[in-house]
Amino acid sequence: MNEPRPGRRLFLRAGAATGAALTVGGLTAPAASALAPEAAAVAAVAATPGGFPDYRYVRTLLKPSQLKYNPTGEIIFPCIRGTAGRIANPLGRYYLYYGPHDAPGGICLAYGDSLEGPFTEYPHNPIVANTWQPHYSVSHVASAHVMWHEGLKEMWMYFHGENTTTRLARSKNGIDFTYDKVVLTTSMLPSGTTETSYARVFPHELPSRGAHFVMVFMLNNTSNHRDIHWGWSADGRTWTFDQQPLVRHGDVGAVNIGGPHLLYRNGSTYVVYNKDKGSGGDLMITEVGNDFSRRTHLGVFYNSVSSAPESGRAAAPSFGTDGGVPYMIYEAGDRLAGSIAMARG
Repeated sequence: MNEPRPGRRLFLRAGAATGAALTVGGLTAPAASALAPEAAAVAAVAATPGGFPDYRYVRTLLKPSQLKYNPTGEIIFPCIRGTAGRIANPLGRYYLYYGPHDAPGGICLAYGDSLEGPFTEYPHNPIVANTWQPHYSVSHVASAHVMWHEGLKEMWMYFHGENTTTRLARSKNGIDFTYDKVVLTTSMLPSGTTETSYARVFPHELPSRGAHFVMVFMLNNTSNHRDIHWGWSADGRTWTFDQQPLVRHGDVGAVNIGGPHLLYRNGSTYVVYNKDKGSGGDLMITEVGNDFSRRTHLGVFYNSVSSAPESGRAAAPSFGTDGGVPYMIYEAGDRLAGSIAMARG
């Protein structure tokens, strides 16, 4: 395990008491079992003043070379979801969605009973391919973010393909998905937008906008500098998008930023995202507030190290808490040459 590093703090909604509940991505379901006492002890030791966990790399969960479905030798954009209380007869307590980016891409699934791993590759990957007749045929599909829709008791998957278009598919079991619709395209953003992708969607109340869901995503334009944008929706299907960035790359001293994820602490809302420094990059955090009106840039959230598997780059985080122990599942390593890793708070 890496040595403690100053300045790496997580601003996260407080976890449930050990053994009482399972929280993944800010959503809560009953826990099947508590983590071992030693895992809980690690979390207690790692807690910083104010109760914020300090993430540290623990192990690699998935490597392309170990996967049966491996068309391009790379995988990106993990999304971890708990199945307890949601899916009947699941393959495991957790579903981990991921996949290659380059053509043909493909949305893939692995499953396991602990956020510590191991995860087993689903034998029939990809569960969503780059051709889905009669809905689309594209060069690639990638970056699946799966949200548990409590009201409908469904897993909703948002994924991109091409980089200009984000789509929605829905499932009762988290494996077999039904196509729904396009939810985001470059045409919905300002003129000159060339990419709208890597979207994540979260239940989030915005009473002033009549919204129950928010989306955060990466936008590129003709300047070839990527920013974080956002939108809101009453139903998760039809969206309105702010025409101005939520976080600008220049405001945080970056060439590009992307891979956003929402977190919550002390009654406020934060966005965590990867910062591209031109060669590698760290995870950064900005407080946006519950109404998304704030822009308080708080600096480094997770400082990647030069040694493998991070090799100076951490990106596209997804978060879970089991038995009060917080975890981060993320891309570790060079873009399109890395693995899916796990860090523990």
